[in-house]
Amino acid sequence: MIKGLRTAIYPAPDLQAARAWYADAFQTQPYFDEPFYVGFNIGGFELGLVPDAKPGTDGANPLWGVDDLAADVDRLLALGAKVLDPIADVGEGIRVAALADPFGNRIGLIQNPHFDPARVR
Repeated sequence: MIKGLRTAIYPAPDLQAARAWYADAFQTQPYFDEPFYVGFNIGGFELGLVPDAKPGTDGANPLWGVDDLAADVDRLLALGAKVLDPIADVGEGIRVAALADPFGNRIGLIQNPHFDPARVR
């Protein structure tokens, strides 16, 4: 049986610059930090950085949960992110946005009042 999301991996050709940016952006330090992979624990899920892949905004689009979408978008913009998709209300009180990190990766954000962390397996 497939379980819920465990890891979102982002290409980071400049691994140390990406490590520093993601530590600021996600307001946490990595728990695993090696030359081949940097791993952050984000609310029980993994954000991984790998140096041997090409950044881009096409492909998979994981969405990271936030409590205040507008505040987090503003904070990431101040750290050098760029807007890909502005904040949008997609119905039922759910709001989403997408930014590009300074390295060219898509960072999706979601404010979803219906998300129940107790249902994560």
